[in-house]
Amino acid sequence: MIGIFDSGSGGLTVLRALRDRLTSPDVLYFGDIKNAPYGSKSHDELSQLTIDAISFLRQRGVRSIISACNSVSASLAVSLFDTLEIAPAHLIEMVGPTVALFKNSKERLLLTATPATVKSSLYRQGFKMIGKDVVEIPIPDLAGSIESGAKESVLEEKITAAFAGVRLQDFDVLILACTHYPLILSVFQRIFGSLIILDPAHVVSERAEREWWPREAGDGKTHFVISRDSECFRDFVKRLFPKTDYTIEVLQ
Repeated sequence: MIGIFDSGSGGLTVLRALRDRLTSPDVLYFGDIKNAPYGSKSHDELSQLTIDAISFLRQRGVRSIISACNSVSASLAVSLFDTLEIAPAHLIEMVGPTVALFKNSKERLLLTATPATVKSSLYRQGFKMIGKDVVEIPIPDLAGSIESGAKESVLEEKITAAFAGVRLQDFDVLILACTHYPLILSVFQRIFGSLIILDPAHVVSERAEREWWPREAGDGKTHFVISRDSECFRDFVKRLFPKTDYTIEVLQ
């Protein structure tokens, strides 16, 4: 069984991309809505939330895990693999596959993410290792606003304010390095119509297919577990998976 975890609804974009490739694996999705958003948490808080989420998935019988939260990537230190007794081959995070996509690219990169992801410097360091520069723009509270179902006008205002003064003509690609952001892809397209907009969920799902298929073949069941009930989460699930049979469990 494949497990996916995120602070809430953002990882649904990764699950959708995974289902576009693989329909037969059983998937358990954990959305930690009670502690959302992760993007404003400290490193120590993220580490503990990561341990809790992965431990929960493993207790439920999950063997292969996708960390569908970019902010969490900063807490996936080698020490955590030892603590959780999980092999690196059984966990895929968002940064590595995204950076690898641009290994031989000449495109000029702009990236937007939560403050925690930008502060971690993981993307910047990753791109530096392959000889590429990237300009990172944090958008405070955008993920939380998406999670709570804020109006598009409010979301657009937050994005526009964060990018004030950025010369878009100096870039070719905008990387959405928060899995919540593709949930409002149309808003980003309106603002950044001149750029190629990348949703990393596709390269992450490709990595999962390459690493875990057909080992994780199953009955194609999808079960969602959320740490607090959320009408907004349920609405996102209905929108993204209109033809999928699924169950939703709320932890008490």
